[in-house]
Amino acid sequence: MPIISKEEAATLTSLSEIDWTVWEPLQSATLLFVIQEDKMLLIRKKRGLGAGKINAAGGRLEAGETERQCAVREMREELCIEVSDPTYAGEVDFQFTDGYCFHLIVFTGTQFTGTPTETDEATPIWYNLDAIPYEEMWEDDIHWLPTMIAGKRFYGRFLFDGDKMLDGWMAPDDEVSALLTSVHR
Repeated sequence: MPIISKEEAATLTSLSEIDWTVWEPLQSATLLFVIQEDKMLLIRKKRGLGAGKINAAGGRLEAGETERQCAVREMREELCIEVSDPTYAGEVDFQFTDGYCFHLIVFTGTQFTGTPTETDEATPIWYNLDAIPYEEMWEDDIHWLPTMIAGKRFYGRFLFDGDKMLDGWMAPDDEVSALLTSVHR
């Protein structure tokens, strides 16, 4: 049962209105960014949350699955490749004004087998790291993706009304470790 009711969520305009000491996500999800040399493998999402946007492959954890297993499975399902070196990068909490909320665990990888292939879920696209299409991505990505690309861990919180970001917060470098889940510290 969510801590924030749909009615309460509908009135949110700022992250400061949320008691993060008791906030609980409805579910957990992963993203996996493949980076090779100066390029990043992203997708144009075809369906579900974020359809039409550019993002990394990812999705919701299934019962009995670890976060790494989820990230690898989602990459296999969405792009037909097997990433062999998923590395933990950071975490983000999302609250939506419709009441939906989730915790995102982000991974990077450099090695995979197979050929990135279009599926009914996603179209693969390689981008130069200096030409990431932030204008076609979720609004929060520009806040944490550069930190991830720089090889630093991150933790953020974001409030959305549909596709529109209402508020965002990124942990200062000296506070990140204390906020990350104990599995990944």
